[in-house]
Amino acid sequence: MRHSRACLLLILAVLAPSAFAQTYPSKPIRIIVSYPAGGANDIVARVVGQKLNELLGASIVVDNRSGAGGTIGADVAAKAPADGHTLLMAAGAHTLAPSLYSKLPYDIARDFAPISISAKSTYLLVVHPSVPATSVKQLITIARAKPGGLNYASSGIGAPPHLAGEMFNTLAKVQLTHVAYKGDTPALADLLGGHVDLAFIAISATAAHIKAGKLRALAVTSAQRTPVMPELPTVAEAGGLPEFDISTWWGLLAPAGTPADAISRLSASMARIAAMPEIKTRFGELGVEAASDTPDHFAAFIKTETQKFAKLAKLAGVKPE
Repeated sequence: MRHSRACLLLILAVLAPSAFAQTYPSKPIRIIVSYPAGGANDIVARVVGQKLNELLGASIVVDNRSGAGGTIGADVAAKAPADGHTLLMAAGAHTLAPSLYSKLPYDIARDFAPISISAKSTYLLVVHPSVPATSVKQLITIARAKPGGLNYASSGIGAPPHLAGEMFNTLAKVQLTHVAYKGDTPALADLLGGHVDLAFIAISATAAHIKAGKLRALAVTSAQRTPVMPELPTVAEAGGLPEFDISTWWGLLAPAGTPADAISRLSASMARIAAMPEIKTRFGELGVEAASDTPDHFAAFIKTETQKFAKLAKLAGVKPE
């Protein structure tokens, strides 16, 4: 009797993952977005969610939980049931958060199971037309001749564009003066008005103004050129600064402990979505590049990004609060 019961339990243990895979998803999937509706994070989540609905046959609900630099939504996702039905559309800012907040209620590495990167983008180094620089090297020459004479706008202290400016100062051996704003919108307004000289800022915020000649794009901040603006060199190549590399990304995470079958199915779906021509076109319109990755590679990437931002935050003198 005991032997029969033991055999039955063993069989059930073996069959359980297979049974889960066949029934997943069994209810609507919630994708938590840590930022307000209408932003890049929200748009990426909704575009991906629509395709997941088609591939998985499950309703997808986007749940905006904004606040505290994206950490409120991340905390909600980290504490959700680990059944594959609650996901987080994480962003590059989530790997920066440990360098800005001393007591996060979650750990980005410990409390999440990476699924796949969903999209990535770069920032642009743009100048107001009044700045007589048409290349990164010319900008460096001008900045070296007038230490502190050029200022750059960012979306806030500790934000990636701020860190990009400090990285530029260090690697190019210049002294650009930082002017912090509360978001891209006011920073862009003052840049367009000529109140600040340059900025490290998102493609989506500046593309139309560059086309209209109101701003001049010198380079992208990522390590490789972007297919969205393939004509632009990288800061690394154009400025002779091989270590310069800062960009942003979005990707799906699940609460730690989510069954491997759910992670695998979601990751495979993301690979299919990233290869769809309509997704490449839609993201391209936003200045974003569709992407996918394996869970293991995505986990390694998150670890590397967290370490990189920690170094940059220290370089910029930003201390966790």
